[in-house]
Amino acid sequence: MLKKSRSARSATCTLTFALPAAVLDGPVSVVGTFNDWTPGVHPLRRRSNGTASASVVVPTGSTVRFRYLGSQGRWFDDADADEITAEGSVVRA
Repeated sequence: MLKKSRSARSATCTLTFALPAAVLDGPVSVVGTFNDWTPGVHPLRRRSNGTASASVVVPTGSTVRFRYLGSQGRWFDDADADEITAEGSVVRA
């Protein structure tokens, strides 16, 4: 699940990346252009609603590329992204 929340007072958009906690088989982080593709900077944290999520703030109108990095170096994409390319998931903020 991918949620976009645009701020009416500023030119930013909060992107919330979420996965069902039950499908996680270890630590997962979201990596992409917003964190220079650095693993571990934005780990998904378990929530009381049964998901694991992380949020980032990006400029409104920007195009963000990202992927999830799971245990044992397994990369995967988000089916809710605006587009999925050979380089990963794409969302327009």
